[in-house]
Amino acid sequence: MLYFSRGVPAHPGCGPIRAGHRKTGVHVILNPYLHFEEHRIYNPLRDESILPGDPRFSLLRDFRAAGSVPTHPESDPVAALRADEWLIGDAEDLSHRFFLKYVSIETHTVCNQGCYFCPVSVARREKYFMPDQLWESILRQLEPYAETIEGISTIQYNEPTVDPRFTTQIRQIKERGLQPAIISNGTGLLPRVVDELMTMGGVRYVSINFSTMDEERYLKERGSKQLSRVLENLRYMKDFQLGQEMDITVLGTGDDRHRRDFEEISAEFGGSCFEVRYFEVMNRAGNLPIGLSPSASGGKLCGCEQTGSRPLQWLHVTAQGKVVFCCQDYYEKYVVGDFNGQSLEEILSGEKFARLRRWSYGVEEAPEKFICRHCVYARRS
Repeated sequence: MLYFSRGVPAHPGCGPIRAGHRKTGVHVILNPYLHFEEHRIYNPLRDESILPGDPRFSLLRDFRAAGSVPTHPESDPVAALRADEWLIGDAEDLSHRFFLKYVSIETHTVCNQGCYFCPVSVARREKYFMPDQLWESILRQLEPYAETIEGISTIQYNEPTVDPRFTTQIRQIKERGLQPAIISNGTGLLPRVVDELMTMGGVRYVSINFSTMDEERYLKERGSKQLSRVLENLRYMKDFQLGQEMDITVLGTGDDRHRRDFEEISAEFGGSCFEVRYFEVMNRAGNLPIGLSPSASGGKLCGCEQTGSRPLQWLHVTAQGKVVFCCQDYYEKYVVGDFNGQSLEEILSGEKFARLRRWSYGVEEAPEKFICRHCVYARRS
């Protein structure tokens, strides 16, 4: 599973805002997929931001606060905002659109740990490895998106280094002009593996999920006696710029013990090639009875703030080739496509994916039990 620091809190007022347009009679609304944040307005379908100081920043915020877009002639700023899809016509449907930025391909289902903050600890899956032919087919289809994809990882709820094909897969990603990312518990990143990856020129991003340097607690929290190996690997790796960005994410429940763990790990690895990050675990959108959870599951959904936007910018592929809507969907309740019979374009622009995007952004009312209603990363108005 991928671990990233949380984004800024969700802000209210993300629903459609309407106005008549004098010349065309078209109703103009705020793009419902915009993220209004304190220090920017972000359009995940363009991967662009408008910042304070830009006249458009105040204008869009005023439209949102007023609940309407004033009627103006085509020559005014409304026309420019429409041209760049910050404003749209009310008949326009953007739910079939996407901006592919991050890809997670779970090349197998095996994890060598059972961490308390992961569903693997309560529902371990049967061993399965993605066939090479399917893997290669997916990579071929991703190649045209090389300019927008920032990272391809081979993890979801598995440990990628368990796969004997791990370094070969990294090489294959690079050979197609794509950017590999490594998210791992660190157990398989042995010195010889690091050396091999360095000879390839490294990767785009390396993130190690870690929790404590206490051997007894490591065993209890992860069901693994591999702490000494992980520390040995990290100590070897810390002076190599294996990734353009590298971090150790210190996981915990936000208590005093978690803070002490963060301080101890920072003392060991701070100042190295790793940036040490503090991360509070969450309840996996209701799949675990521990960690951060939304204060209430009600209210109007207004998008997603987990590393950009999961509905609009991510592709999550299971080892069997299915595409799930979100990384939190451990039990695969929201399958939006299948590479065994569908193309990447068909999946990303298909109605199954589009409907869930509309639900997650409040364009249509989502069912009460919809996954986003139980997720701390869901934006709400």
